[in-house]
Amino acid sequence: MDNNKLHILAIAAHPDDLELGCGGTLTKHAQMGQRVGIVDLTEGELGTRGSVGQRYKESADAAAIMGISVRKNAQIRDGFFKNDEEHQKRIIHFIRKYRPEIVITNAPEDRHPDHGRGFQLVSDACFLAGLSKIETLDAEGKLQDAWRPKRVFSLIQDRQLVPTFIVDISAQFDIKMKAIKAYVSQFYQPGSDEPLTYIATQNFTDQIIYRDSLMGKKIGTQYGEGFISVNIPGISSLDQLIYPEIA
Repeated sequence: MDNNKLHILAIAAHPDDLELGCGGTLTKHAQMGQRVGIVDLTEGELGTRGSVGQRYKESADAAAIMGISVRKNAQIRDGFFKNDEEHQKRIIHFIRKYRPEIVITNAPEDRHPDHGRGFQLVSDACFLAGLSKIETLDAEGKLQDAWRPKRVFSLIQDRQLVPTFIVDISAQFDIKMKAIKAYVSQFYQPGSDEPLTYIATQNFTDQIIYRDSLMGKKIGTQYGEGFISVNIPGISSLDQLIYPEIA
């Protein structure tokens, strides 16, 4: 048995990106008994509020709330990372280590430039990880085997992008919000003496609730999370759209 193998590996630019964009979906799959992991690309060190140390604690607390099996940080530069060979190989290392079937990453374009750049970096790394002539090493200095995830999905974040599909998270929504609120340094806290930022307002928190409520309405549920598929998912028959349990 491969103790490192994950079913889903979510990789995004900043601690809290994934909680905001797909915390319910990650929770749902963890509740299904699947191993779900997270890699934060940066430490969020350019965030106006809080500190790097706080972000590590908050991200660990959020992971525990969602039932995440493993959470790592790639420790690349917040705000200034590039989609180049050095950074691609760092992400390839994690993909090959955890061998996920599904990778979830940032929105393809968004208000924060790190999000679109993170999407492109992770998407390219997912493809390149399947090329055996690209060499990366494990923690013991041994060559890693090539591995390419079957699917790459991107989040919908600040901008109202059109989803390819929506996941029902009605039963997981309260856990998602609890995970978001674990980031006490970042989001709305009455009486906080930290500088007021775009994400630290009650309005921003309300927008997350409204967005997930609207996504749920589109599929006839209370709450949902939308995703964009990098490649078009195929189905074996139309009945899979009526009876999702059909494999």
